[in-house]
Parts: sequence; structure tokens; C-alpha cells
Amino acid sequence: MTAATLRRRLPRRYPILLTIMLALAATCHSLASEAGSQRLSESALQRLKSEAGDISRLHTLVVAENGEIVLERTYAGPGSDQPANIKSLSKTVLAALVGAAIEQGVIEGVDQPVVDLLGPLVPNDIDPRVGDITVGHLLSLQAGLERTSGANYGAWVASDNWVANALRRPFVDHPGGRMLYSTGSSHLLSAALTQASGDSTLSLARQLLGDPLNIAIPAWLRDPQGIFFGGNDMQLSPLALIQVGELYRLDGVIDGTRVLPEGWVEASWTPRGTSAWTSDGYGYGWFVTRLGGEQAYYGRGYGGQALYVIPERALTVAITSDPMPPSPGGQFQQRLHALVETLLAPE
Repeated sequence: MTAATLRRRLPRRYPILLTIMLALAATCHSLASEAGSQRLSESALQRLKSEAGDISRLHTLVVAENGEIVLERTYAGPGSDQPANIKSLSKTVLAALVGAAIEQGVIEGVDQPVVDLLGPLVPNDIDPRVGDITVGHLLSLQAGLERTSGANYGAWVASDNWVANALRRPFVDHPGGRMLYSTGSSHLLSAALTQASGDSTLSLARQLLGDPLNIAIPAWLRDPQGIFFGGNDMQLSPLALIQVGELYRLDGVIDGTRVLPEGWVEASWTPRGTSAWTSDGYGYGWFVTRLGGEQAYYGRGYGGQALYVIPERALTVAITSDPMPPSPGGQFQQRLHALVETLLAPE
């Protein structure tokens, strides 16, 4: 809230109160900015540009510091303001949408059983333990059901009913057990959002994320029943991704409007499982790691799509890369980590 806004809202007979409130506001602003007091140097940005120029698959790189774009480069592919297929980075955006839906009362909370939300989409012949799977289990990829990703992905997306196919999978762990990376779990969230709201996931995303963040959310792939793909193939520009990252960096509040529930960011960035490939923690749609000695949170997608938030440095970084096979896999993700670390290196 600006000083001018305070003056408009306060009666003129309260000059002392106004002075106190302005002083408190200035103090709060100072404290909020303290995390970003270690400003990026020009040499750090030059190092980043040099390193990024050596990565042939890179399409775009955008860096924001304290909410301001300090680097915006397009090397290939669509520009930074154009939509790109963010692949499984969609899981991070979908998690934000679930949080926004909880804030608006579309979903009760993370402990709500998903079968209650899916209603008629639930087949009659499923394992009774499916009733124990909650919204939170799907967000943290701890449903316990056999994965639909990896070697199982092709058969799953070739099925005539993605929701039923995911729910009929055998249990390989209990709900809330180990992290099982499965796009089917994320797709169940999209179906749950559609059933609970009576609206499409696309329409809900535009209302609850697109409007408050002032970003465009184009349509993307749908399943055979017309449900928008949950957890893959969303189309967002790198600049739009920066806004999603900033929403989390600012604890779910944008321009004074609470978009995500209070405490959602902390809950999302609390590790609940561990990636079998990277050993990084995983919360609600976000991986948790340390980069350059700093706590870092990131979402990632096939082929080198990534979104990083480093709160203590007030940094948000969006990266898009060539999504076409063959994927460079985990080694390329480590190269993106190293790219971000060039910003964090001491001078």
C-alpha cells in the first residue's frame, strides 16, 4: 500500500495515526527488501549470459530480481512473451491453480478425498484404497498408485479414458508413501477441478491465475473426455512463468490480492517425498534443493523447461529449451542448476 493510498483512506483528523502507519509501512518494506539486499552485479549477469550462450538447446532465459526483469534473452524458438510448451513444468502451475481453487472455496483443502471431487468419473471397479487418496497426495505425487509416467506413459495416453485408467492402476505403495512421479496423479487433479467447479480447468486457470497475475493462458491438450491435460503440455510464456514464480516468492499475494491461501507457499515448499532420480525433496508441485549455498525451489519439464525461485536473494528465473526428443535428461537439468548458480556465486 502506497503513502498516497493511505492518505486517501484515512480521515484527515488522524494525522498522527497516518504518521505512525507510514513509519510502520516503511519499516515493513525495508524488512521485505532485506532478502534482496545482495543485489546482482553486472559481472554476475555477464557470467550468466556467457554460460547461457554455450547451451545449444536453450530457447529463452528471463531473470527477475525483487520483481524487476534484469535479464531477458531469446536464443531460439518463441520469444519470452510468446507461449511455449512447458511440458511437466505444468505440474507446478497446476499446483498453484489448486491452491487458488482452495482459496476461492472450489476445493475444501488438501485433506479432501479426491473421489469426493471426481464423483461420477470414478469407476465402480477400483481398489477401495483409492478412497484414501487426498488432494494433497496427488499434489505431492504420493498417491501410491502405479505410475503412468516413464515406460507406462504411452499406453496411458493411448487409453480411451485417462482418469479411469489412472484410478484402476494397482497400488505399489500406500497413499502418502513414497514419491511416485506420475502425470496421471496430476491429471486426476485437473479432473477434480473440472468436476468441483463445473467449469473447465482452462477457464478456471484464466479466472484464478490469469486475471490476478495478468498473464495469458492459451488452451492446451485435452483428454478423450475433454478434460484439460493436468501436469503436461500447458502453453505459457517465460514472462508468464516469472509471474507464477513471483506469486510464490511473495507468499501468494499479488498487488495486495491474496491468490493462494495463507500458508500455501510454506506448505508447497515443505518436502513430503524425495525424487528417486535427483534425491531432491518434493512438496506440492515444487522440488526443493540448495543452489550456490541458497535454499532454492524449482519446477521442471521435459527437455529443459524450468522455473526457479530463490527467496533469500529475491530471484525468480524462467528457462525454456528445445522440447523435441531426444531429451538430455537429468544431466541437462544439472546444467540448468549450474546456470542459476552463476548468479549466486560470490564476487
